[in-house]
Amino acid sequence: MKNSKYLIILLAVALLFVCYRWAYSSSDAPEATEPTENATIHDIMTRSSVRSYTDQPVEEATLDTLLRCAMAAPTAVNKQPWRFVVINERAMLDTISVRFKSMGMAAEAPVAVVLCGDMESALEGEGREYWVQDVSASSENLLLAAHALGLGAVWCGIYPISERVKEFSEMLELPQNIIPMACVCIGYPSGDPTPKDKWKPENIRYNRWN
Repeated sequence: MKNSKYLIILLAVALLFVCYRWAYSSSDAPEATEPTENATIHDIMTRSSVRSYTDQPVEEATLDTLLRCAMAAPTAVNKQPWRFVVINERAMLDTISVRFKSMGMAAEAPVAVVLCGDMESALEGEGREYWVQDVSASSENLLLAAHALGLGAVWCGIYPISERVKEFSEMLELPQNIIPMACVCIGYPSGDPTPKDKWKPENIRYNRWN
């Protein structure tokens, strides 16, 4: 009988200890409603256009990852009309920097990707122009992936400026069904770029404009 009393006392003490440890650990834990940092959101909010690069080359495996991310973008009716021309020849990068004033950073970039639309893979009729949205989504994926991997990149527009489209088409020897839309210069950033705060609540409407 005496042993049973001792056993009950020991079990009670053990239970009190467990309850104490649970209460102590719970008080230190963050509340469920407390926001936690998300890597994807962090990359979106801290990405910026980078126009100055070191001479460190972009590794082939890294470039492969960037292109895989670019091809993971959303696309109308899954047409995937995007096509990519990777430029890593120094002479061609220098030519781009000279011929296009807004792309002078190509002279420093170790690599650039020209994102194009294939009109043979685009939708027919009025939906044909969805290719622009598809390739734009692909471009944004490429930019975010570059930032996530510690690279810097900048989106330089080509389409719909006809002169730029013509010059890039000739320079890259593109067939008629391929339209260059953007040139993204990529490299390891020189310096510490600061993202712009673009948050403007006044640009938001709910349900109707007025």
